[in-house]
Amino acid sequence: MTAVPVFTAHNGFRLPAVGLGTYRLNGEAGAESVAAALELGYRLIDSAFNYENEGAVGAGIRASGVDRSEIIVTTKLPGRHHETSKARTSIEESRFRLGLDATDLHLIHWPNPSAGKYEQAWQALVDAQERGTVRQIGVSNFLPEHLDRIEAASGVRPVVNQIEVHPYFPQEEALALHAERGILTQAWSPLGRARDVVNEPVIREIAENHGISPVQAIIAWHVARGTVSIPKASSPEHQRTNLEAAAVGLDAAEVEAITALGRPDGRLFDADPATHEEM
Repeated sequence: MTAVPVFTAHNGFRLPAVGLGTYRLNGEAGAESVAAALELGYRLIDSAFNYENEGAVGAGIRASGVDRSEIIVTTKLPGRHHETSKARTSIEESRFRLGLDATDLHLIHWPNPSAGKYEQAWQALVDAQERGTVRQIGVSNFLPEHLDRIEAASGVRPVVNQIEVHPYFPQEEALALHAERGILTQAWSPLGRARDVVNEPVIREIAENHGISPVQAIIAWHVARGTVSIPKASSPEHQRTNLEAAAVGLDAAEVEAITALGRPDGRLFDADPATHEEM
């Protein structure tokens, strides 16, 4: 089993450097993919209310035979459930669908700043943590001003901010801010525009030098930067090679060379958290 580095948040919460993304892993096939990943050694599984697969994730966990205490299950609160009463119900529904006594890590999926209700959503997560139905709480796609606002209002700092990070959008400022505050960075879509980025000469050269695939080189880049990546993989073979990439060490020059691929228009789609609305 691959030894996966672990990163630690400001309160001692620890996450493995590579987890399994489950977007579009649904139904029986999705449950089988989750079970296979856990049997291979994955211990972080990322889901969301809006993925409509919490039931499949829970079924995969139960089918895997891996001790529940070893697994970190993440899910996310959708934008339409930010109001206090809706947020509490949504948090409970996620837990019931997953079939768990508690969710290990519950995030606000997007801040939806124009609606201005993410403080209510955050307080609902704080309350759920105090009740013991959620173990750790965090956010996704939050900008510095959003992080400042929820901490000032509640006195509670998120342990995670899950944001878009990949070679075309390396997010250097965000990673530095998170590191300063002890907030773990999780990368969604960590491979970015995979069909394009894997053909970048610098990535292919680094991969060749290490005897790995371009995809593994990108995952190793995330690990070297202290970022938790959660690539989706349905087949056991892809799951295995993604996990094995966590053990690949890139030097500073290689990390810098991949980071230099960043582009002003590097986002995958028009998902600026200052304006994007996710319901």
